[in-house]
Amino acid sequence: SLYVSLHTGDPGEAGNQTTNECAYTSYARVGVARSGAGWTVSTNAVTNAALVQFPQCTGSSETATHFAIGTASSGAGKVLYKGALSASLAISSGIQPQFGAGDLDGSED
Repeated sequence: SLYVSLHTGDPGEAGNQTTNECAYTSYARVGVARSGAGWTVSTNAVTNAALVQFPQCTGSSETATHFAIGTASSGAGKVLYKGALSASLAISSGIQPQFGAGDLDGSED
């Protein structure tokens, strides 16, 4: 699997999966199969081919502006692809971030 993370700012070229990563209560990275069922890859661009659903926020709040796709389920994994969300996402208690197929478009890091 590859692991999708949410970020409050661009992880940057030298960043890893923990750089600006969201940390709302109950947050966790989401594993998506490293296959055609999970991703569509073309040259140096990637798009999710399936629903990506994060855990529901149970406390605190923050605003996600970027996402990354990396190698680790936790810790400082390598960012393979990243991108900006089409709109900032305010996350607070009771909100469950999710992205339908085709909603996450990233480029190779």
